[in-house]
Amino acid sequence: MRTLDRIGVEHRAPAPDLPSTTTRSPMPAPVTRTARRARVAVSAVFLVNAVLYANLVPRLPEVKDGLGLSNAALGTAIAAMPLGALLAGLLAPLLIRLLGSAAVASFGLVALAAAVAVIPLSGSWFALAGLFLLAGALDSVVDVAQNAHGFRVQRLYGRSIVNAFHGLWSVGAVLGGLLGSAAAGLDVPLPLHVAVTSVVFSVVAVVAHRFLLRGPEDAERDAAPADEHPGARSLRHVAGRTVALLAALGVLAAAAAFVEDAGSSWGALYLRGEVGTGAAAAGLAFVALQVAMTVGRLTGDRVVDRFGQRRVARVGGVLIAGGMGLALAAPSLTTTLVGFALAGLGVATLVPAVMHTADELPGLPAGVGLTVVSWLLRVGFLVSPTLVGVVADATSLRVALLAVVAAGVVVAGVGRVLVAGAPRDDDATPVVPAGPAAAP
Repeated sequence: MRTLDRIGVEHRAPAPDLPSTTTRSPMPAPVTRTARRARVAVSAVFLVNAVLYANLVPRLPEVKDGLGLSNAALGTAIAAMPLGALLAGLLAPLLIRLLGSAAVASFGLVALAAAVAVIPLSGSWFALAGLFLLAGALDSVVDVAQNAHGFRVQRLYGRSIVNAFHGLWSVGAVLGGLLGSAAAGLDVPLPLHVAVTSVVFSVVAVVAHRFLLRGPEDAERDAAPADEHPGARSLRHVAGRTVALLAALGVLAAAAAFVEDAGSSWGALYLRGEVGTGAAAAGLAFVALQVAMTVGRLTGDRVVDRFGQRRVARVGGVLIAGGMGLALAAPSLTTTLVGFALAGLGVATLVPAVMHTADELPGLPAGVGLTVVSWLLRVGFLVSPTLVGVVADATSLRVALLAVVAAGVVVAGVGRVLVAGAPRDDDATPVVPAGPAAAP
C-alpha cells in the first residue's frame, strides 16, 4: 500500500488500522538536473494555462458586440465553460493512464489554445457556447494533468514546491489580462491578437513537454514496504476509508471555492451596497484577496516545509473566519480590505494541500483522487454564487457572506485530514475517518 506522506522523514509508528508510513531519511536526496528542469517546465505549463483564457477576458465585450448578444446571452455562453469542465473532468485519469500527465498537460494546452483562438471567429451563439464548452473541458483535463505532474516533481524534490506552481498560475492570469488589455488599447484586431498569443504560448507548452518527466506516473513514489502482504487488510475496508477521506477532501475543496468566489463575485457588491464606497474603490476587495492569495502561494512552500500543510491549512481556516468575521462585524473600507486579504492569505495553500492529499490516497489509480477533488472544487464554484445570491436576496449580502466565515471554520476543523507534508512535522499520518468518528 502506498504511503500517504511523501515529504516527511522519520515518522512515528502509525496508529492501528491506519495506512502505514515509511521511514525516511531526515536529509532529502540532492535535487537532480532533471528534476530542476522538470520544475521549470511545470511552472511554464501552469503559467500558460492561466494566460490563454485570461488573455481573452478583456476583449469579451468585442465578442459580445460582434455577435450582437445581450448580457444574458453572453453569460449563458460563458456558463458552458464550467459545464464542459464538469462533463469532461472525470476523463482525466483515463487520458493520463493512456498518454501520461506530461503529454496530456502540454498538448492539452495546445488544444486549449486552438479552441480559444477560434472563439473570435464564431459566427453564432451556438458556436460560441460550443467553443466555451470545449475550452472548459480541455481546461479541466489539463488542470488535473499539470497538478499530477507537479506532484511527481515535488516527490523528487522531497519538499513542498507545488504552491509556487499555483502562485505562477495567478501570475499568469494577471499577465494574460494585461496582454488582452494592451491589445485592446492598441486596437489590435481581435482574431489576430488571440491567434498570435495562442501560437506563442502553444510553442511554450510544446517546448516545456521536452523537459517534463518520463516513465510511469508512479515512478517517483516509494515502493510498498517489503513485509506488507497485499491481503493484509480488507480491500473493502480500505476502499470505504478512502471514499470517506475523499468526501472530506471534497468538503475542503468546496470551502476553498466559497472563499475565492467571495472576492470575485461579491467583494465589489459588498463594498458598494453594504459599506457604501464609490465605484473606484469597489473592486479593491477582489484585488486584496487575489494579491494576498498570490503572495501566500508564492511563499507558501517555505511555510509548509516549516510547519506542515495540515497546520498551515488549519491556521488558514482561522484566518479566513477571523478576517471575514472582521469585515462583516465592522464594515468599513479598511476592515473589509483587511478581512478579504486575510481570507486570501488563509486559502492560499488550501487547494494545493487538498490536491496533494488526494493524489497520495492509497488504493487508487494515478490521477483518480486528484480528479475527484478537482471536479468537486468546480462544483463548489458553481454552487457558491447561487447559494450566496439566494441567501442575500432573502436577507442581506452581509448575512449571506457568513457562509465564508463558516467555510473558514470548516477548514480549521476538517483540515486535520490533510497529509502533514513537512519534513519537521512528526505527526505525518493523515487522520482518516473511521466509522462514525475520525481517528484521534
